[in-house]
Amino acid sequence: MAPKVLVSDKLSETAVQIFRDRGIDVDFMPDLGKDKDKLAEVIGKYDGLAIRSATKVTPTILEHATNLKVVGRAGIGTDNVDKEAASKKGVIVMNTPFGNMITTAEHAIAMMFAVARQIPAADASTQAGKWEKSKFMGVELTAKTLGVIGAGNIGGIVCDRARGLKMKVVAYDPFLSEEKAAQMQVEKVELDELLRRADFITLHVPLTDGTRNILSKENLEKTKKGVRIINCARGGLVDEAALAELIKSGHVAGAAFDVFAEEPAKENPLFGLPNVVCTPHLGASTTEAQENVALQVAEQMSDYLLTGAVSNALNMPSVTAEEAKVMGPWIKVAEHLGGFIGQMTEEAVKAINITYDGEAATMNLEALNCALIAGIMKASSPEVNMVSAPVIAKERGIQIATTRQEQSGVFEGYIKVSVTTEKRERSIAGTVFSDGKPRFIQIKGINIDAEVGEHMLYTTNEDVPGIIGKLGTLLGDHKVNLANFTLGRAAQGGEAIAIAYLDEAMEPSVVEALKETGLFRQVKPLEFDVV
Repeated sequence: MAPKVLVSDKLSETAVQIFRDRGIDVDFMPDLGKDKDKLAEVIGKYDGLAIRSATKVTPTILEHATNLKVVGRAGIGTDNVDKEAASKKGVIVMNTPFGNMITTAEHAIAMMFAVARQIPAADASTQAGKWEKSKFMGVELTAKTLGVIGAGNIGGIVCDRARGLKMKVVAYDPFLSEEKAAQMQVEKVELDELLRRADFITLHVPLTDGTRNILSKENLEKTKKGVRIINCARGGLVDEAALAELIKSGHVAGAAFDVFAEEPAKENPLFGLPNVVCTPHLGASTTEAQENVALQVAEQMSDYLLTGAVSNALNMPSVTAEEAKVMGPWIKVAEHLGGFIGQMTEEAVKAINITYDGEAATMNLEALNCALIAGIMKASSPEVNMVSAPVIAKERGIQIATTRQEQSGVFEGYIKVSVTTEKRERSIAGTVFSDGKPRFIQIKGINIDAEVGEHMLYTTNEDVPGIIGKLGTLLGDHKVNLANFTLGRAAQGGEAIAIAYLDEAMEPSVVEALKETGLFRQVKPLEFDVV
């Protein structure tokens, strides 16, 4: 029987025809995604679900999806898909991460022109029969400084276009190396310097705990007087109320927003203010982009349903069905090793060196590399997946070296990763024990046997008596319950490390309290997906 796919959003007819041409039984119901009850009623008949942003793939929908194997999102954003619930259900979630990069970048440039020359307001005034030429005094882009927050795929295109406009470009991106910045012909700066120097600021980062409110009231007040702010990335990156007040005061000369903290944006502090340009999340809304992502998702879903090939999956490695049986535990080790390094590293990564020993060296290293690199990058870019991670790493100028070696120790196989930044080098190694569970076996050259927990606290300190007792007491004072401890040290009196397993995520105030004791060289809470 042919696989059956439901298209519940407005995909192009060409994409729907791809399913048919590949032998897929497809139902095209572009308005069904808006009716969650009807979707829940029919979803059990389908092997695949192709969507855009209107369809919400919730736990309730997934509960009714008894045959569903894959959800394909035509576009990059998957906020409308509960990926954790999909993973537990065994449903692959795919997106098309590269289909609308140019379109979104061009929209940001267009918004920059619009706010620089007050085009929307001038258009409305002229069409109303007025001739207010002196009212709409704009500014040139030539020779102005553009501050780009996030120099990844879309941000990199904006940098390129801006240089073509003869702008000076400064970029803030913790994962942008000096070498890559030089290649892009932009100046890498810290955020405070960007805020101080930029005449225009444009954002191109995902919404994460680290980027949420990155242009806070405090940071907005650090900006150059007369700055103009453009946000075509994600709502929630800018304190919109604070920005509105700074526009009213005259400190900020204008803003152009395509995305908002709450969408659909029927009300917003920015609405109605002078020289504020607003569009309804049009970043990916071009004929070319819509067609590209629709065709891509149809091809990807068809490949998976017909051959088992996985592309651009957010919750599954790109490996064959045969490989997955053997590699599954090793892929989890790679992800966890990368996740550890990624959460510990705040500077731009210059190089990643991966050693595969023994049994691990006999496997599909490309898939393991993808899992490890994705683990490193997910700390700052949650949308990164195993397919896109190596591409993004290459674009950022990160050097990746892989070494295979025969079994060299007591373990039948292990993976070791070393990451180099401008300030330091970090290393960690892991293996799979006979129970199939991943373990950390070495951190910073110190041997250790540490399981991977959902909530972990990593500390380093000088090996002197009493430190661990004080750690436990302080955590207890803050009502943090410990499930277990793992310890390791280089030598008596040398550097020691501890991993505490917690019942729940730790509040930032507890981390600060630990740091204030002066007993620990490092205090870092770590979160892992152990599903």
